Amino acid sequence: MNTPKFAGLTESQDVLQQMSADLGATEFTIVANPSYIYRPYDIYPMPPKTVNPVRKLVAIVKDMDGTTTTTEELCVHSLEYMVGKISGKKVEHGCHAINRKEDLPHIIGNSTTKHVEYLIEKYHEGIESDAFRHSWFDAVLWTLTEGKDPGRRDEVIANIQNFGLGDMLKEDSVRKFLSAQTFDKKERDWLSAALLHLYPNLPRLESFADTVRAAIDIYYQRYHEILGLIAHGRGDSISAKILEKPGTHLIEPMPGVAIFLAAVKGWLGEHLSLFGEELKELLKLRPKSEALPSEVERGIGRLAGLGRWLALHPLQVAIVTSSIEYEARIVLTEVFKILYRDAASWDIPSEKKEIILSHFTEFSKTYDAFITASDSSEIRLKPHPDLYSIAMHRMGVKREHYNAVAGFEDSESGVRALRASGIGLCVAVPFPFTQGHDLTAAAHILHGGLPETLLKYSLFLEPSLIE
Repeated sequence: MNTPKFAGLTESQDVLQQMSADLGATEFTIVANPSYIYRPYDIYPMPPKTVNPVRKLVAIVKDMDGTTTTTEELCVHSLEYMVGKISGKKVEHGCHAINRKEDLPHIIGNSTTKHVEYLIEKYHEGIESDAFRHSWFDAVLWTLTEGKDPGRRDEVIANIQNFGLGDMLKEDSVRKFLSAQTFDKKERDWLSAALLHLYPNLPRLESFADTVRAAIDIYYQRYHEILGLIAHGRGDSISAKILEKPGTHLIEPMPGVAIFLAAVKGWLGEHLSLFGEELKELLKLRPKSEALPSEVERGIGRLAGLGRWLALHPLQVAIVTSSIEYEARIVLTEVFKILYRDAASWDIPSEKKEIILSHFTEFSKTYDAFITASDSSEIRLKPHPDLYSIAMHRMGVKREHYNAVAGFEDSESGVRALRASGIGLCVAVPFPFTQGHDLTAAAHILHGGLPETLLKYSLFLEPSLIE
């Protein structure tokens, strides 16, 4: 088909219809864009769902938060902190600024902009102007002094200019504070209050989009502050304080991640069978799993064959997240410390354990592609397909082989992004934070997570390949 570069409505419809026919697409996902984008929606054709076992796999693409790790509690806490700050509410020690039961489906699994847009729209009547402005000044000062992500600092500086505060950075008190080598929270609070009085009508938030941008700065200040504490070994104390339960962690791997990675990379081989009982016990942690006991037992019997096949056909694996690179590196570094510790205790032949441990020392030695929001833009994150398309390109997977790629996601926006990127073998692995999401775009919905993937479905491979 000779595709025109410019077309009217009728001709554009013809192009869309022909493209959909060529791709075998009968379903589309309609993605709402942030409020500051010209076009309200983008429309993507989706490949047919792959519901039957496949004869070939070449790669796996996986989400990070909720699929590989548990960081949603940290994200939700930071969003709630933001709402509390801009409305003058205290959110610690059991006090909540949001309705978690109603809000969770809307603030997990999408881009930060979409999460904040939802919360600002819902709770806008409770916003107190001075509390909002004071919190924003505080977030700006923290980001410019203690923030470690250069992209965030650039965003904050751009917002300072856009909000009519271009002269703020020239103030003697601000310049002195920013040039200091040590940072005192009391001094920052004092300076934030001083700026509040010095600029009584600023920041100039003239639109909904401006309000969202300022609120995002407050969200990231809290999120990055906690990540910094975790990176400096204070994860246990801050987790206990936020979760109000000693011994719990804001960041840890989802059940079965270590076994899954070691298996699909081919490092375990037939010794995958040694993990049958452990996988069965992990499955019990996901009570909504639909795997029957008989299916689980048959799956245990197939683990040796599955491991042998994977040893002969090791898969490329990409981690794909809507978090920015700075955040993702801290999260995965923390997770792989736990994966290494777990694998060190495995009762497997020493030569295999050495190989696995050598890869688990760093996440970059395990994943063939590491794709974050920093590889794209806030306006092109899930449910847009861009991040997964970048992952396939980075791994060198050709478009004609997309039907041999399995994708794992826990959220509605994630499964839509997978399908929109051309992956028919789209697997939803919801957990408590995303149980309320609409996951009908997925080809499979596995409430048993990765353990169910191995035990019930044998990684979706045809039985003849592994028997």
